Amino acid sequence: GELKAASKIATRIAADGIVAIMKEGDLTAMIEVNSETDFVAKNESFQEFVRNLLKTILATKPANLEALMACKFDNTDDTVEAALQEKTFTIGEKLSLRRFLIVDGITSTYVHGIGVTGVIVKFDTDAAIAEKAEFAEFAKNICLQVAAMNCQYVDKDAVPASVLAEEKEILMKQMEQDPKMANKPAKVLEGIITGKLGKFYDNN
Repeated sequence: GELKAASKIATRIAADGIVAIMKEGDLTAMIEVNSETDFVAKNESFQEFVRNLLKTILATKPANLEALMACKFDNTDDTVEAALQEKTFTIGEKLSLRRFLIVDGITSTYVHGIGVTGVIVKFDTDAAIAEKAEFAEFAKNICLQVAAMNCQYVDKDAVPASVLAEEKEILMKQMEQDPKMANKPAKVLEGIITGKLGKFYDNN
């Protein structure tokens, strides 16, 4: 009966869920666990399961999802995979571990709502500065900015050359298809692309 129920659940789509974060000293872990509905995502039993997953990640530092599945689930003899199957059967919805991240160092974190968006920002500073209230406020504001803007890079220098080349190619093709741009010299087109890249930097 359990196998039959599990096989039916496995074919369904887990499109909801939560992102959660946990810190232990200088180690910070973030995980996304999916469920089928936001009703389950708000369930305290589900949220406790996610917290225990984070404890497992911080204790074992697995390299990837496959390694995490094989780890012993927090304070039990069961694997994470077995614990996930048990929780799936108990709740009656498909649950899946989509991804996780471990960051070592001085960080600030933010989780929006009950887990819609999660942010970890790592700072290059020392412990004495990190303990200051002013730093905590500064760091939290940056996390809020990241969550609000979904920015991809810290500054212009952090944008990979390959990303810029791809963006330039897209802009060039757009201009080639614009009749107004057809007779403009290459130098003028290059200047227009540089201007448009400014917008790319603003957005990203």
